[in-house]
Amino acid sequence: MSKVFAVAAALAIAVYQLLPDNAWWTAGWQMGIGYAGAAAILIGARRLPRRERLPWWLFAAGIAANVTGIGVSVYSDEVLGWSDIPTLADPFFLLLYPFCALGIAVLIRRRETGRNWTAMVDATTITTGFGLLAWVYVIAPSAEGGHMTMLGEATQVAYPIGDLVMIAMMTRLLRGGGRRGAPFWWVTGSLAAFLIGDTVWVVMGNLIDQGYPVEDILWLNRAIESIFLVAFTLFGVGALHRDVRSLGAPAGTDVARLGRAHLVLLTAASLIAPALLAVQVVHGEVHNGMAIVVGSAALFLLVVTRMAQLVREVERQAQQVRELSRQDDLTGLPNRRAWNDELPRALENARRDGRPVSVALLDLDHFKHFNDTYGHPAGDRLLKSASAAWHGNLRAVDTLARWGGEEFVALLPGADAAEARDVLERALRATPLGQTFSAGLAVWDGVETSEELLERADAALYRAKSNGRSQVSDAANRPATAAATK
Repeated sequence: MSKVFAVAAALAIAVYQLLPDNAWWTAGWQMGIGYAGAAAILIGARRLPRRERLPWWLFAAGIAANVTGIGVSVYSDEVLGWSDIPTLADPFFLLLYPFCALGIAVLIRRRETGRNWTAMVDATTITTGFGLLAWVYVIAPSAEGGHMTMLGEATQVAYPIGDLVMIAMMTRLLRGGGRRGAPFWWVTGSLAAFLIGDTVWVVMGNLIDQGYPVEDILWLNRAIESIFLVAFTLFGVGALHRDVRSLGAPAGTDVARLGRAHLVLLTAASLIAPALLAVQVVHGEVHNGMAIVVGSAALFLLVVTRMAQLVREVERQAQQVRELSRQDDLTGLPNRRAWNDELPRALENARRDGRPVSVALLDLDHFKHFNDTYGHPAGDRLLKSASAAWHGNLRAVDTLARWGGEEFVALLPGADAAEARDVLERALRATPLGQTFSAGLAVWDGVETSEELLERADAALYRAKSNGRSQVSDAANRPATAAATK
C-alpha cells in the first residue's frame, strides 16, 4: 500500500509542476496532496494497536493544520486582501511544529526506557549552533525591523523558533536508540524536508528584503512548494509501511553510535559561532557580539560535557573489558588469569595474619564419557550447574575459579585441612545430575610458592583419581630438605 501511495503522490507532485499560475488551482492541488498524506497517516495508524496510535494522530493533526493553512492563506489574500503578517493562515501553519514535536517526543519515550543524556547533549549542541544562526539572520532582524506590528514580529519569529524545536527533536530521535527501519527514515526524511523548505523560504525572503528583483526568483515558489508536498507525502509513506510498528518499538540493546555524519554535524554546529564572528569582522562591524559570546560559551560547555561523557564511557568500557578478561565465559566464575592474581595475594595475607590457607584442585569424574554420551551442549550445562552447586556450598570467603576444561580450583582462606575437607565434601555431595568430582587438597606450609602449592594439590588430585575417584585426597607434605632450602 505504501508503494502505491508513493507512486500516486509522486505523479501528483509532477503534475503540479505543470499547473497554470492560478492561486486557486495551485492551492487546491497542494491541499489535495497534503490531505492525502494526513489520510494515509490515519489509515496506517488504524492498523496499529490503539495504544500505539498517538504519535501518528499527532503527526496527522500537524499536517492537516498546515495544509488547511494553505487554503486559508489563499482565501485571506485573494478574497479578503489581507496579506500583512500575521494572516489568518499563520496559526494553522504554526500548529505543525507543536504537533510534530509532541509526536516525536512520544516516539522517543516509547523507544527508550531511560534518559539518554548523550543524545540530549548532542541535540542541544546542534540546536544551539543553528539557533545562533537563526538569531543572527532571522530573529534579530525581525525584532529590529520596525516595519510591522509587534504581533507580526512575534509571528515571524515563531517560524524559526518552531524550526529549532523540530531540529532539536529530530536530532534527539536520530541520536537515540531503537530500530531504524524504513518508517524511521521516511519520518525523519519528512521532517528534514519541512526544515529544508522553511530554510529556502527564509533565504528567498531575505533576498527580496535586500532588494533582489522579485521577478528573478518567483520561479522558485513552485520548487519550494514542492518540497513541502514531498514532506506531506513521506509521512504518509512511513505510516502505510508494513513495518510501521518498528518505529515505536523499545530500543532494547540497540544503541546509536556516533557516526561520521553525526560527528560532522556536531563539528559544523560548534563552528557556527566563530564563523559568524569571522564574517562580521570581515565586513568591518560586529552586530551580534553578545549573542555570539553567549552562543560560543554555551557551545564550549556542551562540547566539554560531551567530552566528559566520552571519557566516562571509555572508562566504563575499559572496566568491562578488565572484568571480562578475568571471567570465564561459560560458568561466570573467575578464570585462570584472575586466579593467578588472587592466590599470591591470599598467601601474603595468610603470612601477615599467621592464619592457614588451603587450595584444592577439583576435576569432574568421567566428564569425557558424559560429553560423548549426551553431547557437548549437555556437557556445558553440567559444567555450569556443577560450578553453581559447588559455589553455593563453599563459604562466603572462599573463591572458586575455573582452571580449564572440567578442572576447577578452590581457595579456602583461614581453613586448615580438616575444615577445608568438610567444605569440599559438602560440595561433592551437591554435585548435580548424579555426577562426582575428585579433589586434591593442599594446605600452605607458610614458605612455598604458589606454583609449589598447586603442584602438591595436583599430585593429590591424581592420587584421588587413581584411588577410585569421587573423593578428596590430602596432599603430602613437602620433603624437609625442600623446605629447609627456602
